[in-house]
This record gives sequence, structure tokens and C-alpha cells, in this order.
Amino acid sequence: MTAGFTVDAWDPAYSAALDAEALAELDATSAELDLDVELPAARWRPVTPDPATAPPGVLLIADGVRRIDARLWTYADGEPDVLPGIAASCAAGIVRCAPGTGAAPVAVEVSRSLFSASPHAADVVTSSAAYRARRAPGSGPDELTLALQRHLTELEVGLAVRYRAEAGEEDLLLVDGPLRGRTHLPRTVGYVKTHHTAYLPAPQAATVPALLPGQRTPVFLMGTSWRRHTWYLRLPTTSDMPWAGIVRCEASADLPLDDLVRLADSLTRALPPLAGVDYKDPRAPQNLVPIGGLEKLLRHRLGDARLLYRALRAAARQTRPTSPRTSVPTR
Repeated sequence: MTAGFTVDAWDPAYSAALDAEALAELDATSAELDLDVELPAARWRPVTPDPATAPPGVLLIADGVRRIDARLWTYADGEPDVLPGIAASCAAGIVRCAPGTGAAPVAVEVSRSLFSASPHAADVVTSSAAYRARRAPGSGPDELTLALQRHLTELEVGLAVRYRAEAGEEDLLLVDGPLRGRTHLPRTVGYVKTHHTAYLPAPQAATVPALLPGQRTPVFLMGTSWRRHTWYLRLPTTSDMPWAGIVRCEASADLPLDDLVRLADSLTRALPPLAGVDYKDPRAPQNLVPIGGLEKLLRHRLGDARLLYRALRAAARQTRPTSPRTSVPTR
């Protein structure tokens, strides 16, 4: 017997596109599934989009990046507790993709915030930037990070709503990541690049590795803490791994079936030409070319992390307590 192996196309500096434990436990999921939305579950097969379905005339892609500039402690004179917090920068942007004009960024917004559970946390103004105080639900690392992620989602949603209102176009909006928190946006699809949970039972999950580039699974309805329609599709890839080039799309649970199928077909035709290439992007092909370009622009707009850190340290020296802290840091 000859042993062999294959190499994951993603750069090892990033987590794998597919969680190996999820692949090994295809039947393990707590999600409520309706697998009969488009095809009966027993007749699942790869779906090739109807050639009569055109890709979107205008595709908007929204994404955001975040960065913790410094971890800090917040306090107030006369108060015993010293609570942890984070000073963070985040940026959201939109890329407009249209036939004949290519892809171009059309909107960018940067926000800097100080997240803390302390009711006494105040805005911080440094020589390089101003950080607005925002309340976190708790002082644990996960709670602070969650507050930052929620703010980034709000930033992306607000930017998308304003741009669409000003542009007045018939467009389709693709948001990088799950649709959670954005299900109220019209003509919007979530784009999930990595797979940490195996949602499909084994018989239907077998359809996923059988997909060819430009094919998708039937649409199904999934409910966890929220409900959405979803489907998997495969992008062009040079890897022979079973789930190479697989992404998952999410759409509103309220869409009628005809509109839903038309949307899935339209997007399945639109995304393969935008797939990332491995010599340019370590997360190809799932990290679409417009997304990779937008992320690079947004990280540049976040500014120099070292400069911001030094400015925060300098600002902290101006706010030393007038009385010693009498308690240890708490969560």
C-alpha cells in the first residue's frame, strides 16, 4: 500500500478553511434543518445554475477589519475597582463590482473605541487619534472582543445602508461573514469562508465534495439561535482536497422559494470569476479578489499600530490616579 497526502491550499499562518473535527463529525449538529426546501433530501445532488439566470448587474461587497491597539485598565478616582479594557481600531468598507467597470472601493469608514465594562470609562484623546468610550457587557477577554466585533458589524451595516441610499442602484450586497445581525438588509447575502461546524447529515454532506467549480448544493433552511437559508458552492481551485474552494452563503429565511433559487443561481455564477488566486492570497480561492484588496486598504487606513500604541501610553501618563488603587483588578 502506498501512502499519500495532500496539502491544504491555505497558508498555515491562518486556521484551516475546514475544521478537521467538523469533517469527522458530520452528524453532530444542534441546528434545526429543513433539507427539503429546494429538492427533497433523498434527491440531493450538485446543482448547476440555470444558464438563463444572469449574475447581479451590480455586486457590492462589504467587509471590515479590526485591531486591538492596546490593552489597558480603567478606573475612576474614589472608586475601588480597576477593570480591564481595550483600545481598538476598526474599519469598514464597500467594493462595487460591475461588468465593464471592474471592482473599486466606494466607501470606507474608520472608528476607534475604548471598550470597558466600567461605567466611568471616558473618551481618550491622544496626539494621534481619539478613542470613544463604549460599554462592554463584561470585563472578560471574550466579552471585550465581542463588543468590538458587534461595533464593527454596526459600522458595516451603517455604511452599507448609507451608501445604498445615496447610490440608488439595484444591487446585491455580499457581506463577508455570517448574515447574523444583518438579516434585515434587503438583497443581502452572507459569505462564510471557513467551516467550524458541520451542519449537514452525512447523506446530504456527501453532495459537498461532489461539487464541481461553479456548482452549488440545494438550498436548505437552518435554525440555530437564528434562522436563515443557506447553501454551499465551490469556487475554482487547484487543490484536490474534498472541501477545497467550498464556501457557504446565507440569505434571509423570509425569501420566497423562487426568489431564493434565483438568488442562489445568480450568486453561484457571479463568484467564481472573483475567486482569489494562491500566488496573490494565502486564503485563495475563498478570499475573493475584491475582499483581499479591500482588506489591504482597510488595514492601511487603520494607521500605524506602533504610533497609536505610543500615543496611548503617553496619554495614560497624563491620567495617573490621584490616590492609590485599593483593590486588585476584577472581572
